[in-house]
Amino acid sequence: QVQLVESGGGLVQAGGSLRLSCAASGGAFSIYAMGWFRQAPAKEREFVATISRDSYITIYADSVKGRFTISRDNAKNTVYLQMNSLKPEATAVYYCAAGSSTAAQARSVSAYWGQGTQVTVSS
Repeated sequence: QVQLVESGGGLVQAGGSLRLSCAASGGAFSIYAMGWFRQAPAKEREFVATISRDSYITIYADSVKGRFTISRDNAKNTVYLQMNSLKPEATAVYYCAAGSSTAAQARSVSAYWGQGTQVTVSS
């Protein structure tokens, strides 16, 4: 059983940056591809980014490509999401997820989820 705890959310002005972290415990972190997802008020949860077990492959939603960067540190059991040039439409609860073996699978299949961290971007 993997436990995931996100942190780093907060309030930021449009154009600003935030770095989210997700710390994993209780399982073999390095065997899973990891993903970040978000859910805005009254909307479905959506895929943001995934990263392979060895960090070699990263996949991004078109809406964040070029502005967000996903990375991981297997020694620290942590995955990160660096978010730059934030827009108000990025306001959402951000979740990290684990459970798939590839970055591609992690876009749609995850067995473990964190509790989420709120990101609010003011205009």
